[in-house]
Amino acid sequence: MRIASCAILLAFAGGISLVRAQDFKKQVIYQIVTDRFYDGDRSNDNPAESPGLFDPTHQNWQAYWGGDLAGIQHQLSYIKGMGATAVWISPVVNNENLACKSPGVFAPYHSYWTRDFMTLEEHFGDNSNSFLAFDKLVSALHANGMKIVVDQANNHSNPDNCGEMGSLYNNGTLMAAANNDPKGYFHHNPGISDYNDRYQVQYYTLADLTDLNQENTDIDAYLKAAAMQLQSHHVDAFRLDAIKHVTWGWEYSFANSVYSNSPSFLFGEWMNGGVNDPLYPDARKFANKSGISLLDFPLNNALRDVFGSDKPFSEIDAVINAEDNDFIYPNDLVTFFDSHDESRLLNLNNNRNRLHEALAFILAGRGIPIILYGDEQYLLNTTNNGNDPFDRVWMSSYSTTTTAYKLIGKLAALRQANDAVAYGSWMQRWINNDVYIFERQFFNDVVLVAINKSDSSSYPISGLLTSLPPGTYPDDLGGLLSGNKLTVTAGNPGNNPAGDFTIAPHSVSIWQYQVNATAPEAGSIGPHTGQPGMQVTMAGDGFGTLQGSVLFGSTPAPIVSWSNAMVTFTVPAVSNGGYDVQLKSGGGASANTIPFTVLAAKLIPVTFTVHNAAQTNPGDYIFVTGNTVELGNWGTTFQTAVGPMLAPNYPDWFLNVSLPAGQTVEFKFIVIHSDGSVQWEGGANHSFKVPTSGTSALDVTWQQ
Repeated sequence: MRIASCAILLAFAGGISLVRAQDFKKQVIYQIVTDRFYDGDRSNDNPAESPGLFDPTHQNWQAYWGGDLAGIQHQLSYIKGMGATAVWISPVVNNENLACKSPGVFAPYHSYWTRDFMTLEEHFGDNSNSFLAFDKLVSALHANGMKIVVDQANNHSNPDNCGEMGSLYNNGTLMAAANNDPKGYFHHNPGISDYNDRYQVQYYTLADLTDLNQENTDIDAYLKAAAMQLQSHHVDAFRLDAIKHVTWGWEYSFANSVYSNSPSFLFGEWMNGGVNDPLYPDARKFANKSGISLLDFPLNNALRDVFGSDKPFSEIDAVINAEDNDFIYPNDLVTFFDSHDESRLLNLNNNRNRLHEALAFILAGRGIPIILYGDEQYLLNTTNNGNDPFDRVWMSSYSTTTTAYKLIGKLAALRQANDAVAYGSWMQRWINNDVYIFERQFFNDVVLVAINKSDSSSYPISGLLTSLPPGTYPDDLGGLLSGNKLTVTAGNPGNNPAGDFTIAPHSVSIWQYQVNATAPEAGSIGPHTGQPGMQVTMAGDGFGTLQGSVLFGSTPAPIVSWSNAMVTFTVPAVSNGGYDVQLKSGGGASANTIPFTVLAAKLIPVTFTVHNAAQTNPGDYIFVTGNTVELGNWGTTFQTAVGPMLAPNYPDWFLNVSLPAGQTVEFKFIVIHSDGSVQWEGGANHSFKVPTSGTSALDVTWQQ
């Protein structure tokens, strides 16, 4: 049996035609479980490569049901008509070919059991595993002004206890399997038992899935090449599966590889229980520093509690306030209340009013909203309370007349037209258990949203203040959800009094004010970290048509393109560190600044090990800190130093860290005690020359 060599073909990446860097804040993402959406090509239902895994009756929920890429393309007019501007599809690459059950069928219809990251899944494309169907879909999306989001699962291949036993291929050539791994492509650890243990969640086995070793040079190159291949097929963004379970430090280098190759947007799945989750500080740090945004699980939990289980709005309000304080780029968080991994909101509470209210909340709220396919048709299955796999229903209706379908269209248009939705701040203006009134504001653009989730009680609203200018405002939804008009009179700046009104049961009102900017207003930068030469986009309004400048301190960035709402530039040759980037119009007017982190060079994953470290007590952790921004610039707090390191072999600690290629870095190890006090390692600074490619490792002994 032939094992693939470590040589991964990367040459194709050089031919990619660059697209404009992605500003996803104005997008409405429609999530599709590809196999369950529409059968557009019957010839791939029971393909020769993996026969017997298809159920045409749609009775076996663990079998393929026939949905494919051609089917999504067939329904693009329906998706576009709803107002969705981006489509997130299941992983497209080749999956396990054998049933993980005997007798019977237990198939990877969901597409998260990868066998070959370099070829296309035959159930979604064709028997030759070519990218032809995918290319047609991407071309059709782009022709309609829409974007494609592809899922990539870097954590694992496929199950280690059935079927193909974790087998991993490179363009058809076997690399390894769970029971045949001579080059160490996988971790061989037990299943995760403690999801709050930082070592277990990154290095143990998730749900019997063969765990990839990203610190292996071949696997590092393979996964990055897989992403580059998708970029060569003009993917606009990546949703990264199970990022909590991939080596965290390595993921910084993965994001950097993607952004260095071609402009993109990355967001990932870091499941947590909310802002009090033990690993919430780690998630916050990851989103702020890695270049990968997060699916907003704390808000997801709160939305499901409030709209599904009738908890008070104070739960949502507390989460929004905490996250807006903790995340540098809260508008980059990706929001949702339904997903393919949880029962649908209608399973929690089969009340269409609540679904409409939740849709209005995320579509007008902070973050980039995701709509799960079928929610606009009120689809659900009640078997096992709608939990996996019964949340992954067959898309049996494409009506364009449902209230939900119309609501999504109206609010998607508002997100495009009023920058307060995409770029604005958040302020709670009025709250009780059933009513939540919040305001979004971006300079002079304002959107005010009032939701009453009670099915029976109306409430008198008085004392409401708003940044809306004086005037009378109709409900922007046109009464679709029983909204009413609002009258505003003059008061203090930013706090104009609204006239008293009564908010009706199960109603949503939206009032908005939008004015074209007369001076530059910067709302977004993406990505927000990168080395000199990387392409970056700043978006907003009022930049003007005459080219101006983008400054990193006093250093101008080379301009790639310039328009009134979007400027693309490359990071200039400046020292590594944090910068408040400022755009100046061609007329010399200055925009507000936006933070950006300049790296010293492209990132290389390096595993640090420190032996015989200082003694620690519960709640104490070892961190590494050093003389570059990648090492925290000698930071000494949880959020600024690099870590915590991991100690499965205490008192030895290790950590994978992404470092600047070809640079010599200096560093030391520190103990950050549970009370925040810091204990430094003794002796001189350690020094390390980072290689220019691949992966690396270094071992040192703690200096007394």
